[in-house]
Amino acid sequence: MRRQLEKLREKMKEAGISAYVVPTEDYHASEYVGDYFKCRAYVSGFTGSAGTLAVTMDKAGLWTDGRYFLQAGGQLQGSGIDLYKMGMPGVPTLDAFLKEELPTGGVLGFDGRTVSAAQGKAWEKLAAEKNGSVKTDRDLAGEIWEDRPALAANPARTLDVSYTGMSTRDKLGKLREAIKEKGASAHLLTSLDDIAWLFNIRGTDVAFNPVVMAYAIITETEAVLYAAASAFSGEDQKTLLAQGVSIKPYFAVYEDVKAIPAGTTVLLDEERVNDHLVRSIPQGVSIVSDVNPTTMWKAVKNETELAWARRVHVRDGAALTKFLYWIKKQAGKEAITEISAADRLEAFRKEQEGFLGLSFETIAGYETHGAIIHYSATPETDIPLAAQGVLLVDSGAQYEGGTTDVTRTFALGPVTDREKQMFTLVLAGMLRLGAARFPEGTGGVNLDILARQPLWERGLDYRHGTGHGVGSFLNVHEGPNRLAQKDTNARYKWGFVPGMVTSDEPGYYEDGAFGIRCENLMVCVPDGEGDYGKFCRFEFLTWAPFDPDLLDVSLFTERDKELYNAYQAEVYEKIAPLLDEEERAWLREVTKAV
Repeated sequence: MRRQLEKLREKMKEAGISAYVVPTEDYHASEYVGDYFKCRAYVSGFTGSAGTLAVTMDKAGLWTDGRYFLQAGGQLQGSGIDLYKMGMPGVPTLDAFLKEELPTGGVLGFDGRTVSAAQGKAWEKLAAEKNGSVKTDRDLAGEIWEDRPALAANPARTLDVSYTGMSTRDKLGKLREAIKEKGASAHLLTSLDDIAWLFNIRGTDVAFNPVVMAYAIITETEAVLYAAASAFSGEDQKTLLAQGVSIKPYFAVYEDVKAIPAGTTVLLDEERVNDHLVRSIPQGVSIVSDVNPTTMWKAVKNETELAWARRVHVRDGAALTKFLYWIKKQAGKEAITEISAADRLEAFRKEQEGFLGLSFETIAGYETHGAIIHYSATPETDIPLAAQGVLLVDSGAQYEGGTTDVTRTFALGPVTDREKQMFTLVLAGMLRLGAARFPEGTGGVNLDILARQPLWERGLDYRHGTGHGVGSFLNVHEGPNRLAQKDTNARYKWGFVPGMVTSDEPGYYEDGAFGIRCENLMVCVPDGEGDYGKFCRFEFLTWAPFDPDLLDVSLFTERDKELYNAYQAEVYEKIAPLLDEEERAWLREVTKAV
């Protein structure tokens, strides 16, 4: 059993807590969090980016999704923590576990800053049903964390309108109109990417996501950014002030929320604002809970943002193409491992103009490791690559002006017929979805089948969504646009509209054998109007070749061949000018029509 688990139980006993929940989130409901917030990983030993730990005096469980079943299974061995595979038959949900294990009259504890107000309310109701209560003011995991990293306050900066296409002052004006339309007079905003977009700021407080640790309160007359002022240069502080923004210390928001005058109506999103903040709002202050208006606006890129996206994706495609050429030539000739391959890909990206860093940790999964959907090589798991089999590389970067995310699976030498078959089916689904034409406002749940159909026809599938929204020099995962089997966007009441950038990434995984994934980013664009309203289509942003060595062309329909040939031809047209002569000759061969 992990020592951290034992120490947590000691703290629980001391605090009179019967069950304690440790989420993944920071104080802002972020997907990826800074080192300071990795309490769940510290206590459990599971390092995946998604999961929740629940601990009672005699049981402990870790809930995570299909991306992490294999990883969590390995990392939790001997920890005293059971793995609960979310969504699998017979596996209780976290709430069902808490309802069963919380004793009558017991206390359910959690750090209210790491739980949304909506979740906090739900757990309070769950506890009340057992005549119990909640305790939300103790960070027990943090209290036992020896040498906990400091809260990040790294250098930050403002972005010029030449990158954003809209000034902070104009964004604030638009937001104030939306606040009024909701019947509110103030807006509490806590999601880091929304704040970065609204105030046109970027930072490095969270690995891979160019955001700043901050809160914001916007009223009719003020816009307050709660962040470390020292993170901004004097010039950037002047820029913010000129746009109508004042800066106050990060934690001051908790006192300012308590001081909101009675009679004020505050707009906030209870799914995003933390439980502690909402509990701090005084009586006499009304709350309107709705999706942050900025969430919608941020998802629809303007022409300036799309121009940058198109530009940086060509550069990124050149880096990835150079990497593909290198590794297919060198596998088996020089010592290359999963980690050194990922490092070499990053080196190619660093050569590109405007490169600022990766947009997430590169996934380089060779053979059996490719079947672990979000595998991340460590020194303990790193394996050498040979001149055979399949390598899956899912990677992306942050550039000045844009964010990329791309997956290519390719042969390093001889491959099996099964690997060719599955690659071809996955690629066919990706291309078909990318060629979709649909009425404006169509939901991702309606389009998802296009990517899965080649697999479904053979009784096969994959356990992850098909696509997620991507930020503009922001988070690599952003909502509300998403492609998935289940409608997870109901609260947004919004389907696909022009300007949304989304990934298209079907896959197939055989445990202990191999993994396949093909991914491009694409933007929704207008495609005519008629008796049935406005129509849209997708336009690919990503340009890097697919490996013909993995194709079984007999599985392609004629339409699949057309889509494949057209894409490969455009890859050559866009990327060839950025390559040297040998690389260009190789790319010409790889992108030949089938």
